Amino acid sequence: MSTLRGRGTARGLPTFDRCAVMGVVNVTPDSFSDGGRWFDTTAAVKHGLELVAHGADLVDVGGESTRPGATRVDEDEELRRVVPVVRGLAAEGVAVSVDTMRASVAARAVEAGAILVNDVSGGLADPGMVPAVAAAEVPFVVMHWRGFSQDMNRLAVYDDVVAEVLAELRTRMAAVVEGGVDPERIVVDPGLGFAKAAQHDLALLAHLADLRELGRPLLVAASRKRFLGHVLAGEGAAPPPARERDAATAAVSAIAAHEGAWAVRVHEVRATADAVRVARAVEAAR
Repeated sequence: MSTLRGRGTARGLPTFDRCAVMGVVNVTPDSFSDGGRWFDTTAAVKHGLELVAHGADLVDVGGESTRPGATRVDEDEELRRVVPVVRGLAAEGVAVSVDTMRASVAARAVEAGAILVNDVSGGLADPGMVPAVAAAEVPFVVMHWRGFSQDMNRLAVYDDVVAEVLAELRTRMAAVVEGGVDPERIVVDPGLGFAKAAQHDLALLAHLADLRELGRPLLVAASRKRFLGHVLAGEGAAPPPARERDAATAAVSAIAAHEGAWAVRVHEVRATADAVRVARAVEAAR
């Protein structure tokens, strides 16, 4: 089957004839990638609009860092960070996703105009999330997740990472559907960098076709992550800073697009927007 025909989309999301590009707006002071740069609401909305101008199809707004070792913010602070930015971008006609593990934030963001809930815990962090998403009738990203940021490194233990991630995602998808979420609204994410070492992330990227066997649109979020730093550094060298990993991110985006991913989630949009369009053109030429 062609990767283009197999890509699909979730009910309630725009349809694209190529891998979509999800740009990231971190409204946080402590993101591993760009913490503090878009912490002000006005700056965050402006940045989101810039991402769209550079080729983003959706903008993912998050108010809580999920980098390894990060501590959680309280609910009121996350709401204060996220909701005005979602509202501002939606008012400009932007397709907005909300990146949150809290049901209350998801519900308020949807009220403010978000069309997708991107929960890195797949609904495990907050027992109210699945009912909230089901009630809102919006698409839901179910990511492979084994625990909060402060615990994720010790949980990166696998005998067969591809088989185990597939099995755990199937289990989680079933629970989400049992909780009332329309199965046609589910997007899956292998959770690169979450409770995974570099070799695990690379193995998952090498087997994206296996992940597509889950039968749901696939979101790949590799942008600037640690495993890319390890690849670029080589043996014994220090990894380059996160913001020097954008070319490597675009390479992953091209691979993901070729393998039929529904979307890639990235911080720097322009290079990835080019990469997915080239992948589309090559696929079409077949």
